[in-house]
This record gives sequence, structure tokens and C-alpha cells, in this order.
Amino acid sequence: MSRNSILITGCSSGIGYDAAHGLAKHGWRVFATCRQETDCARLRDEGLESFPLDYTDESSIEAALAEALARTGGTLDALFNNGAFACPGAVEDLPRGALREIYETNVFGYHDLTRRVIPVMRAQGHGRIVNNSSVLGFVSLKWRGAYASSKFALEGLTDTLRLEMRDTPIRIILIEPGPVTSNIRTNSIPHFEKWVNWQASARADQYRESLLKRLYDGGSDGFELPASAVTRKLIHALESRRPHPRYFVTTPTYAANLMRRLLPTRLLDRVLAKS
Repeated sequence: MSRNSILITGCSSGIGYDAAHGLAKHGWRVFATCRQETDCARLRDEGLESFPLDYTDESSIEAALAEALARTGGTLDALFNNGAFACPGAVEDLPRGALREIYETNVFGYHDLTRRVIPVMRAQGHGRIVNNSSVLGFVSLKWRGAYASSKFALEGLTDTLRLEMRDTPIRIILIEPGPVTSNIRTNSIPHFEKWVNWQASARADQYRESLLKRLYDGGSDGFELPASAVTRKLIHALESRRPHPRYFVTTPTYAANLMRRLLPTRLLDRVLAKS
């Protein structure tokens, strides 16, 4: 019997990297895509099938899906939309271009690839589409406006798609990790430096006292889990007969969901403002 196949984006590091290797060890045929060919070459050296997929380039999305389908004979059992990046900064300091750039990857790229995969899954009579969101897809924190808003948008699209696909054999699923070990903080620095003129901001002192220290000095988030924690939830989402509509990962995600349901907005704001 042929192995189940999955296309995963953002596999150069972190969640995507662990998911690609974890699912391959679990018996899946994994197409591990990355934005850069150099990362794809590294993954191929590690024994994975890998080729480029850049969410910001429609022709790259089209070519990557065509490559996956050519290798399977036209079928694809699952898609894990994972690749994303952050652009930290106060909302008032985010220019239009910063939001446009992050939405091209974190929202529009997911949407484009998903729309291309759905007809394949309709024709074969089954499929699962898993979108990697975040705890910041349903609560927000200071300095994360660009990233959080992109994840809020992703959750809205995913929830609506799940409702619309109820009359099909295609399952639509969200994964919502909290703090997970990855390179997202380091990878966000070039975007911050490109778009945010913090020295000219009315909040320059706050940048110095808070965001800059965290951004450049690093440090681990509380309750941080390894990327394998996401992979475990992903495997359940892909292989369970009745997958959950959404999967929480890390204690902060469970806590944030509980607080948003129980606390008045003003009190919730007070708690989140201290985070």
C-alpha cells in the first residue's frame, strides 16, 4: 500500500522541521517545502523529499503543488500550512507595507495554497487541511500587532472554511501553539529593522526598556515546549477518525482560552498588558 502523503510548508526550522521529520518517521510520505533552495538541499541530505515553496510567489505555490502531485500520481492526503514570520513593533509604528508583507505570507499564501489543494481532495474523496495558527490568533499581546492580526485573520478564514466544508469529506483543522522553541524571534529581527523606525517613535523609551531587550538578548518564554509537542497534536489531527476542530499546544494557550471566556474584557486587558 502507498503511504499517506502530506505537503508541509516552512520546514527549514522549528515546527515545520520537526513535523517533517516526525511524520516521516511515523510512516508518512512528506513533501517538506522551504522558501529557500539552500534549506531544501539540506533537508534532502537528511533524507526528506524537499523543494521550494514561497508563499509570497503565486508561481512558486503552483509549481510546488504540481511537483508534489507529480510525485504521487495526482493525489495529496494532507496539507499542513505552517510557514509564517513576525514583525514586532507597536501598532502605531507599523507602516502599511509591514502589514502587507506579513499578510502575503501568513494569510494570503495559506489561502492560495489551500484553494489549490481543495479540488485535488474533492476529486480523490478525502483530505485534511491543517492550519498552524497561534495563541495570538485569539488573544493579543503588546508589540505583536502585525503577527496577531494575521493569525486572527487566518482563524476567521479557517473557521469559515470548516463550516463550508462540512458537506465534504475534507476536514479543516486549526493548531494553536503557545510558546514553542523556534527561530521566529531571531527571524523577525530583519523585518523589525526594515519597517519599524523605533528611534522616532513616541514609545522609544518603551522600546529600549522592553522590546529591544527581548528581541536582541533573547531568552526563553515561560512554559516553552519543544516543537515536537506540536507534531504530536498534528499526528492526532491527521490520523484520528474524528479530529478536533482545533488543538491547543502549551499551558499558556489553555490558560488564555480560559481567561478570554471567563474574564471581562477590561480585566483580561489588565492581565495581558502585564505579559
